[in-house]
Amino acid sequence: MTSVKPIPNGYHTVTPYILVQGADKLIDFVKRAFDAKETERYSTPDGTIGHAEVRIGDSLIMISEAQGEEYKPMAAGIHLYVEDCDATYKRALKAGAMSIREPEDQFYGDRNAGVKDQFGNKWWIATRKEDLSKEEIIKRMDDALKHQKQDQH
Repeated sequence: MTSVKPIPNGYHTVTPYILVQGADKLIDFVKRAFDAKETERYSTPDGTIGHAEVRIGDSLIMISEAQGEEYKPMAAGIHLYVEDCDATYKRALKAGAMSIREPEDQFYGDRNAGVKDQFGNKWWIATRKEDLSKEEIIKRMDDALKHQKQDQH
């Protein structure tokens, strides 16, 4: 008798699940914007997506068509680490996303940007540029906040 793994191969402990009106369009967007690979799709009798899964890098996102009162659409915030923040940001805009934040180096060692898709989901795109200690991050954060306060006056 074989034992069943409580967490299936290829899955992580936490997996985002996005409910939208137009799940097929969201899947098309993540394919174009983030080079997602669709790994599963189950359609309901009316042809909408009952459940789908896409893989971006080493992570899965589950997607479904919102339906009724119990499964209403809900926007998500997703953080993506990618090889090239700037190139991925541009690709997301070309795929139809709206810019929230242009790519910029951050005090904590990442270069990041933000986009919003047509469903209201926010995608934070990042590339690690520096490995910093907690002490370095705290010092840089304090410096950044001081400059921010000075700029406000």
